[in-house]
Amino acid sequence: MGIKETNFNFEGQEGFYRGKVRDVYIFKEKLVLVASDRISAFDVVLPVAIPYKGQVLNQIAAYFLSATKEVVPNWVDKTPDPNVTIGKRCEPFKVEMVIRGYLAGHAWRTYRDGKRTLCGVALPEGLKENDPLPTPIITPTTKADEGHDEDISKEEILAQGIVGEKNYEILENYTRKLFQKGTEMAKEKGLILVDTKYEFGTYQGEIMVIDEIHTPDSSRYFYAEGYEKRQKNGETQKQLSKEFVRQWLISEGFQGKEGQKIPIMDEEKVMSISERYIELYEHITGEVFVRQDYTHAQDRIFKAIGANL
Repeated sequence: MGIKETNFNFEGQEGFYRGKVRDVYIFKEKLVLVASDRISAFDVVLPVAIPYKGQVLNQIAAYFLSATKEVVPNWVDKTPDPNVTIGKRCEPFKVEMVIRGYLAGHAWRTYRDGKRTLCGVALPEGLKENDPLPTPIITPTTKADEGHDEDISKEEILAQGIVGEKNYEILENYTRKLFQKGTEMAKEKGLILVDTKYEFGTYQGEIMVIDEIHTPDSSRYFYAEGYEKRQKNGETQKQLSKEFVRQWLISEGFQGKEGQKIPIMDEEKVMSISERYIELYEHITGEVFVRQDYTHAQDRIFKAIGANL
């Protein structure tokens, strides 16, 4: 069960690209994104599909993109199917804008290893894992076509001409605005938006958000209830994100490094991950998740796209 990949051909289609988790159909002015049930961690696509994961990500992204379109323009025109988004074909910037409100994940691992500068941003001494940062920091990464995205500073981005200064200021401004809105929306649902990433592009000269936002694949959430108590006691934070998948892989000896073997996920582990994704959907949207029938999923998706081109 699950949508591992799609292989469609549409009239007027100019290209096709298979990302880590999405299948992208390219048209002259439009992009069609099909959210598959593939799952990636450490920039590696794992061999199993997670049922309903694609639907969860697509519908959470649609929820947030709709809620933030007055704050920052975005690429979406319509979502004609739970796994499909159709929108404007933008020219992407070659950076991902990562913003962090707390010292968690990659930022914590870097800090723990003794570094006090991340992407050119100085970090104070004396922080513990999952502590709030004095103010949210932007820590961009390069957008790799293959392999790992790499940390990069604002200064390096400008010096290398990856993004011009005027545009980069807009990207930073949009990133902070979206993070603020996402933080407010998370708080309403008893969650803390810890960190997230945004991708931007241009369409007819206008800068807009492309791809998903505030999903568990692009963001990390803590439960607000009990957060301070857990921090005080040095306990692990209860979180809704993909970090639990990464932690399981690390415990099995896999971090995406050369020569490491991807551990086998049994059916119980697959279904537990699926349930965690559904839990996040329901918690963050306040809506009951409606599981789509997989019996004719490929036909359903093909028809939905064809009727909306």
